[in-house]
Amino acid sequence: MQKVSRKYWITFPTRREVERPIIWEMSRAFPDVVFDIRQASVQHEIGIMAVLLEGQISQVEGAVEFLRQSGVQVDPIEKSVVEG
Repeated sequence: MQKVSRKYWITFPTRREVERPIIWEMSRAFPDVVFDIRQASVQHEIGIMAVLLEGQISQVEGAVEFLRQSGVQVDPIEKSVVEG
């Protein structure tokens, strides 16, 4: 099985998603996916996190879909031209 490491912006659009432990729920649903919160800015009404997800490709994709189904926006963080 192929392992991947992917970075995502996760946006919590409303207070409901900000107050819900969605990342914890994802970790319970996909225990083989390792997550690392690289950056976060969370307020009462909105939140955004840069998160690294690592694991089997099918598990990472499942975790991303779980997050989307939970009401958060998930966008890949693209590498810049400088990073190569």
